Amino acid sequence: MLFAGEDIGIDLGTASVLVFKKGKGIVLHEPSVVAIDKNTNRIIAVGEEARQMLGRTPGHIVAIRPLKDGVIADYDTTEKMLTYFIRKVIGRKLFFKPRVIVCIPTGATDVEERAASQATLSAGAKQAYIVEEPLAAALGAGVNISDATGNMVVDIGGGTSDIAVLSLGGIVCDTSLRVGGDKFDEAIIRFVRREHNLLIGDRTAEDIKIQVGTACVTPQNRERSIEVRGRDLLTGLPKNIKITSAECFKALQEPIEAIVDGVKKVLEITPPELAADIVNNGIVMTGGGSLLDGLDELLTRETNLPVHIADDAISCVARGTGKALEEMSALKGSKRKGPKRLL
Repeated sequence: MLFAGEDIGIDLGTASVLVFKKGKGIVLHEPSVVAIDKNTNRIIAVGEEARQMLGRTPGHIVAIRPLKDGVIADYDTTEKMLTYFIRKVIGRKLFFKPRVIVCIPTGATDVEERAASQATLSAGAKQAYIVEEPLAAALGAGVNISDATGNMVVDIGGGTSDIAVLSLGGIVCDTSLRVGGDKFDEAIIRFVRREHNLLIGDRTAEDIKIQVGTACVTPQNRERSIEVRGRDLLTGLPKNIKITSAECFKALQEPIEAIVDGVKKVLEITPPELAADIVNNGIVMTGGGSLLDGLDELLTRETNLPVHIADDAISCVARGTGKALEEMSALKGSKRKGPKRLL
């Protein structure tokens, strides 16, 4: 029986939702997809089960992703999804409501921040706290952000890439790009359509990105290939083709260049003392997008700085909320309504 409220941290991502439960670690990792019956407005499935339905549903069922570019695009569906996940983690007996930390991109507006907080409260949280993703990512990667030392974090998620220089527990300079894993997928879909006259879906594009996607073409990976199935735009019939890493590299040029430019722009406005620290400490990469083959090597070449991919990069933000949960006791006396910033 649950006698006291439990603290949980939620990485509310465009592609997936991770939930950290105090004392237990990451207890849930599911795609942020909801399948809804349009006739009755009833939820059919949430998470992985709903992801399997993307692009495969009959007319009256729609599988949607309620978050876009790292923020809430469909408030009601996000609230239902959060309610489902919180109940799955805590149990249905929500007599003692949990306190919840939610991560948001640094570029989120006040309205988007309030929407994330309010959706969390409506989903069953007693209190909702906001933490910015680069701070949580740095904590989850094991970076000591409380010292007067400069650390640079590049968090590449599904909808956004957050690039920040941290010092003394705060963000000194940052940028948030609406470029991430989803834009990689869209670029691959456009390339395959343009070069091969083949229409593929989001799930197929994601498989291509994971299997043969690369930011650097090398003799070792140039000929690596994957067989792709889709609909031929000329005949309208199903068709198989092969996509190589070299082709995937061409497809991904635009979003990769946007991330590299974002890193350079943040470095340009970094105070010189902190820039000197980054030369020693290097750049820490987190998020699923950081696992794209060769992206760390490309950043090293473009910035002349050491680049490290964090251990278990996908769950860094969620694990960072776990470390932030330890600070929640300091906020117990706070009675201010609305979003409370934890860090």
